[in-house]
Amino acid sequence: MKKWIIGILVVLLACGVIFWATLDKDQRALLANLPTDRNVLFWSTEQRDAAFRALDAMPVLADARVIEAGDSVYPLPAGAPLNLDVADYMTSQRTSALVILHDGKVVLEKYGLDFGPEGKWTSFSVAKSLTSTMVGAAVKDGHIKSLDDKVTDYIEGLKGSAYDEVTVRQLLTMTSGVRWNEDYTDPKSDVALFNEHQAAEGEDVTVSYMKTLPREAPAGEKWVYKTGETNLIGVLVSEATGKPLAEYLSEKVWAPYGMEQDATWLLGSTGHEISGCCIQAATRDFARFGQFILEGGIAGGAQVVPDGWLAEATTKQADIGAPERGYGFQWWTNDSGSFAAQGIFGQGIFIDPARNLVIASNSNWPVATDYDGVGAEREAFYKRVQQAIDALPTAAPAPASDEEADAAR
Repeated sequence: MKKWIIGILVVLLACGVIFWATLDKDQRALLANLPTDRNVLFWSTEQRDAAFRALDAMPVLADARVIEAGDSVYPLPAGAPLNLDVADYMTSQRTSALVILHDGKVVLEKYGLDFGPEGKWTSFSVAKSLTSTMVGAAVKDGHIKSLDDKVTDYIEGLKGSAYDEVTVRQLLTMTSGVRWNEDYTDPKSDVALFNEHQAAEGEDVTVSYMKTLPREAPAGEKWVYKTGETNLIGVLVSEATGKPLAEYLSEKVWAPYGMEQDATWLLGSTGHEISGCCIQAATRDFARFGQFILEGGIAGGAQVVPDGWLAEATTKQADIGAPERGYGFQWWTNDSGSFAAQGIFGQGIFIDPARNLVIASNSNWPVATDYDGVGAEREAFYKRVQQAIDALPTAAPAPASDEEADAAR
């Protein structure tokens, strides 16, 4: 009997060794630091380090749908290196990846936290800006008739709720006037609770939760940041197009623009993309998305969004109570003309059209948000990059032709 038990243990050990050998380093790190609950807001730093690069490998957290890339890759050639020392900044920010594009060329690319260009890092709320772009695509394709349509024209389950009088535009600008608590430190806040909500059979989990919220202000009059409303935007796009959001993003942007790798989008408990969050992609592909926006929203030779959409989406549509800043269609805007997609724990895509500049970064900040600490440091870094771009030598003027020289005399 003892020999039999020992034999079984040897076989199990051998199977465990074989299984371990099949895992990549990120999967091994995840197993070694596996979170014990589903709420990312309260994981340890070590758990986040391991999980942020492998959330789609955690079925206990959520299933995921693939955002398929295409057959061709949008090139990111190397440009003249930007003269910036970023080592201390990346350490302070706990940055896993930093990719800077100028004139469509990579002028700086650095990695940390044992992460690299082949890996995928989660986006958190950077996904909001991709989701809003899919609204533009749905308008362009005729699936959404007008931004002034009522949200309930597209989401039947919201009828009879505080969203009855809310327009698609107000959903995009987070000015619905519906009450919401986005406090990341409060385990009883809406943002902490709504993903754990249990929906009735046949009902989308986001719709089920959001329809219970009361009104606190007239629609269109008050801006409050609400991740749950971006999840509603994703439901609206899927209802309007008849397609999963990941599939529509692949069809309109990811494949035709030339993203290098497949990405994934985490799903809520009822099978819809968590569209206010949770795209796992290579940082170079996040930079490509920034370049796609910078170039006017053209993919595969086709205009993806309506004329004028990006100009409206990336300029202030709502006052957020901060000097020289605002909120557009799920983009954070600056009066200077730059704008950004931002996610908790330090994810971001910063775009400055005046300088033809894109900065894509992924991190694991010590806390979800810290406007006066790492957040302010990141804003200061953006300014350092802008100054470095401004300091680049300009191209020498072409020599005058003989005719021009004669005219000058």
